[in-house]
Amino acid sequence: MATDSQAARGAPESGELADFGYTQQLKRSLGLKDLLVYGLVFMAPTAPFAIFGPVFNVSHGMVPLVYLIGVLAMIFTALSYREMSRAFPIAGSVYAYAGRGLSAPAGFLAGWAILLDYLLIPTLLYVTGAAAMSAIVPAIPEPAWVVFFVVVNTVINMLGIETTARANRIMLAALLLVLAAFLVLAVIAIVQGVNGAHWSTDPIFNPATFHPDMVFGAVSVAALSFLGFDAISTLAEETKGGPKVVGRATVLSLLIVAGMFIVQTYLAALLLPGKTSFVGTEAINDAFYGVAYLVGGGTFKAIAALTVALSAALADSLVAQAATSRLLFAMSRDGQLPRFLAHVHPKRRVPQRAVLLVGGLSVVLGIVFVGQVETLSSLVNFGALASFLLLHVTVFGYYIVKRRTRSYGMHLVVPLIGFVIIGYVLWNADLHAKIGGLVWLAIGCVILLVRKFTGRSISLAQPS
Repeated sequence: MATDSQAARGAPESGELADFGYTQQLKRSLGLKDLLVYGLVFMAPTAPFAIFGPVFNVSHGMVPLVYLIGVLAMIFTALSYREMSRAFPIAGSVYAYAGRGLSAPAGFLAGWAILLDYLLIPTLLYVTGAAAMSAIVPAIPEPAWVVFFVVVNTVINMLGIETTARANRIMLAALLLVLAAFLVLAVIAIVQGVNGAHWSTDPIFNPATFHPDMVFGAVSVAALSFLGFDAISTLAEETKGGPKVVGRATVLSLLIVAGMFIVQTYLAALLLPGKTSFVGTEAINDAFYGVAYLVGGGTFKAIAALTVALSAALADSLVAQAATSRLLFAMSRDGQLPRFLAHVHPKRRVPQRAVLLVGGLSVVLGIVFVGQVETLSSLVNFGALASFLLLHVTVFGYYIVKRRTRSYGMHLVVPLIGFVIIGYVLWNADLHAKIGGLVWLAIGCVILLVRKFTGRSISLAQPS
């Protein structure tokens, strides 16, 4: 029988999978550091390298302010993930949380929504990386790069979660090395007054160019820059140390990467004194690389560009494939997707068929969507944001309505603010993304209705 404190959390202190009707199939070997590395690699410490120009234009040069606003906006979603990961320390992320916190149909819709994100994000990363590598090595076509990157990451993920974790550490170290080099070179350049640079607070807040509308535009841009911290929850059944570890890693990874984003963009903006926008597509896309050239010449500019390419095509996509396969595993073992995807390799203890399916889909979709990064980005964002909305509803519904807890700050105010922020971003999303996303959700609703009328609806086990 659960104690009152355990009931308030929604799960026994042991967090045993048996309490949810499962046996331990995946290998528990990841600690807090491994989860932090996973989250940091997914969000990529050097992510601003690629989008510095567009964010610079939206913010009139106040890029670090954008990321500060972004982390303040996304922290509410991270806190909601933390609360639900403690209540339900199982794989499946928001699918598992909504399914047990609200109802099995709600869980399916949440899982179906985030599948749009998780199934397409590896493709997006492969296509992005392939485009960058093709520019560096034009003799090799983009589809060939897609196949190469998919094969490398699929092999690593098939070898087991410990191999994936080791690869993550190596890739994160490489990204941090390049970032550290930029920070040192940028500080030296500012001290020397390169390009008229000098220390100033203008990149953080410049009253001459600041306008309230900029804040809302910044939230839309920055909220999407932090997507990835949520995927830590998919590794709950491979984590040791208790149910609090996943939630702690989710919040910490978001805060750490935000700090990195703010520092690097502050220094980059200082090297562009008096500038508030870039004109022309080429100038916008090349914005950060121009700063890299200022601080380290052509060699460092090439290193920065190569870092972005390999970060997307190898590092980010590696963890994205792992997260997607765990979501497929969780949904299929409940019968919400074909059960053959729940197969776990007896020795390596990874969801083998799910990993292979994600790899296969990435090859096909990567070749089909070569050169269509914007379309993929829009669909990925819709899936993530729609699932975040259901997450916030789940926190309220589970803790306040079902459990009748009185922690109104964490279980009412936090999800309410998070819901409003995510709702605003989703409302202002690309029209085509909203149409495509709503069609995807409609398909999910049809599947639910078919299951119901054919007597195949299911219920999910609740913790004892």
